[in-house]
Formats: sequence, C-alpha cells, structure tokens
Amino acid sequence: MLSEWWFWAAAAIVLAIGEVLMPAYVLLGFAIGAAAVALVLIIGGPLAALLVGSVPAMILGYAVLSLIAWLALRKVLGVRRGQVKTFDSDINEN
Repeated sequence: MLSEWWFWAAAAIVLAIGEVLMPAYVLLGFAIGAAAVALVLIIGGPLAALLVGSVPAMILGYAVLSLIAWLALRKVLGVRRGQVKTFDSDINEN
C-alpha cells in the first residue's frame, strides 16, 4: 500500500491542509516530502526502484526528502541574521 503513488499524494494534501490550519512551516516540509515521494513513484526510474523495495526504504526516503524540504523552507522563509527583533523596554514599565 505504501508503494502506491496516490497514498503519498493524499498524505501530501492532508498535511498541506494541516499546515493551513496550523501555520508554522513544519507540516509543509512533510507535505512537500510526501508530494516528492508521490512524484518519484509516478515518474519511476532508479530512485523509485529503491523506494519500492521495502517499507523501511520508502519511509527513509520520505524522511530524507522531508528533511531536505524543511531545510530549504527554513533557508527561504526563516529569520535571517540581523532581523531579530529586540526590545529595550517593557510595556509594563510605564
């Protein structure tokens, strides 16, 4: 069942909807990873042959693709150096 592309596409959609409901760019990385696995399974090729081999290999591929997507999102959408907001006074001091 895990080697079916539609399972991973459905998981990507559910995770993307979860990201809309809970925006923190955490579930979006997992959604992109699931969509990437679905795309690899649709296209085929040597990477798909590695993923279809066993369930642990497929889960490991999903984890690696999700980590790459999460790191890319963090690089693009994360806080850059020098953008950290600092406060010199507290609102309750007055």
